[in-house]
Amino acid sequence: MPLALTPPQHPQRVLLHNEIHARPPESMAAPLAIAHIVMLADAAGREASRAHLAALLRERHLALPDAHTTHLRMDLGAFRLRWELHTEFVTWTFMVPTQAEGFGEREPVGAAAAVPREWLAALPGQCLCSLNLWVLSTQTFGAGALVPQVLHEDTLVASTVADGHGEVYTDFALHPDGSSRMVLLAGRMAPRRLGRLVQRLLEVETYRMAALLGLPAARGAAAELASAERELAELADAIRTANRHAEPALLDRLTRLAGQVESQYAATHSRFSASKAYFELVDLRIADLAESRLAGLQTIREFMDRRLSPARSTCEWAARRQEALSQRVSRMSNLLRTRVEIEQQQSSQALLATMNQRQGLQLQLQSTVEGLSVAAITYYIVGLVSYLAKGAQPLGWPLAPETTAAIAIPVVALAVWGSLRRLHQRMFHPGA
Repeated sequence: MPLALTPPQHPQRVLLHNEIHARPPESMAAPLAIAHIVMLADAAGREASRAHLAALLRERHLALPDAHTTHLRMDLGAFRLRWELHTEFVTWTFMVPTQAEGFGEREPVGAAAAVPREWLAALPGQCLCSLNLWVLSTQTFGAGALVPQVLHEDTLVASTVADGHGEVYTDFALHPDGSSRMVLLAGRMAPRRLGRLVQRLLEVETYRMAALLGLPAARGAAAELASAERELAELADAIRTANRHAEPALLDRLTRLAGQVESQYAATHSRFSASKAYFELVDLRIADLAESRLAGLQTIREFMDRRLSPARSTCEWAARRQEALSQRVSRMSNLLRTRVEIEQQQSSQALLATMNQRQGLQLQLQSTVEGLSVAAITYYIVGLVSYLAKGAQPLGWPLAPETTAAIAIPVVALAVWGSLRRLHQRMFHPGA
């Protein structure tokens, strides 16, 4: 059957369509040991992770991931591997079958024991999270059976999950092997549902640690924010009492403070925004667990609300404080600039008034000079008329040169004065 004609396709259509299938959970069957490691890495570290994965697969003569692969899951015989490339970190998840018999009576063995030690120790990046999760099929274990060798009793947290189909136990503590621990009693949960539940539990721990990356930044910003706020208060008081000569120096100090605040804001804003997003993901993943209480024990949500809320509030407070300080510095800068501009305008107006006064004096002086000019021009023209009369007498001019000059004086003076007035009118009042 011939393919139907289709309109032009968006170049990202397939990628966007398949996004909902990115990093899907996989079917799992208990009993199972899982080691989940999160390595914080920059762009170079994430590419190094891809090369590190390729080295492991190459030793086993398996297909290598291409340059665009961000998710891979593969059975390597001794263990099953799940590799995921994220924006800030890389997750490595190793899974091996385990035995439920005797669990809790001795120190349990994690899935990382099946992974080559040298290769595991060389994972690129910095370890942010390491979690051992054991998935058991039986629910005959209770809190008392898990505490002696697996979990710490004083920080034990537990709840039923998946609408009562399973139980999860953890203590949110680092054990001697450097990893935290979690035990999931899955009962007869279906493999796909179990896979989704395990993925949510792993993501709760991953996103919890990623969210807390904003806490050191918030604590570090507190001292700088306090110093900037004190300086801003001092500047505000100085601006209130400053004279016009001190304002340029204050404006320079305020500009430097604004640069310092904006520099810190730019350095931490992305971290605080990321932490806020990760905290929200933690809330969503805990809600997806569908928890209910086990008698006498805190649920994961209750524990997170009590222990994680201060860190979340600190990050949010630091972000709000930065934003408020930036706005205050901006308002103060605008106020001082407006004050300086007003004083500059007043100085300009005074200068213009002085210039106008000087121009008036110049016009008066010019009028005086114009009067003298009329007299001078009249004198020279009358002199010419006198010479003309002397020359015209032999030709029959009836008046003496002196009489002719005397008669010409008022006529010439009026003509010169009228010409200068017309010229003055054209220059200073062209539209009149």
